[in-house]
Amino acid sequence: MAKRASEDGVVTIKKYANRRLYNTGTSSYITLDDLARMTRENVEFKVLDAKTGDDITHTILTQIIMEEESSGGEQMLPISFLRNLIAMYGNSMQSMMPSYLDAMMDNFRENQSKLHDAFMARAGGTPLGKIAETNMAMMRAAADTFMPRKAEPKPAPKAEATSDEIAELRAQMAAMQKKLDDLGQ
Repeated sequence: MAKRASEDGVVTIKKYANRRLYNTGTSSYITLDDLARMTRENVEFKVLDAKTGDDITHTILTQIIMEEESSGGEQMLPISFLRNLIAMYGNSMQSMMPSYLDAMMDNFRENQSKLHDAFMARAGGTPLGKIAETNMAMMRAAADTFMPRKAEPKPAPKAEATSDEIAELRAQMAAMQKKLDDLGQ
């Protein structure tokens, strides 16, 4: 499907009352699956309500996530995450969550790219799981900062964690905290 974008590089999709989606760039009707594919291909788009002109991109993207989660395949969002996310609504930290989640996803994608590169290069000295472990440790530490848990025993750190890895994690957490502090001002 050819994708023509407007002058700003964003494809405009119109959603009609009959729930049909119309790609103004290709002059054709599309489905939520097409929008999911466009998202995976990094095609920038916005979805407008055809009647009111309101931007409903957020709602449509949320709908795509709901369909992906309920499609019967493997679910990506664990119940505990969903519960914690819902609990953040109305919380004093709610306004900070969008930028925090964006930063975490950017970090995850960066590490995913590093993992892919390491796999492709068959890196000799670097275990492939190290990047994933680092990312998970950062996510756990950040989640604990925002959503402290009831007195649960913390797992002992792994013996193979080096002081360099710990220092790197601390530096990343400090940078993330600075970003959050700047956003809060």
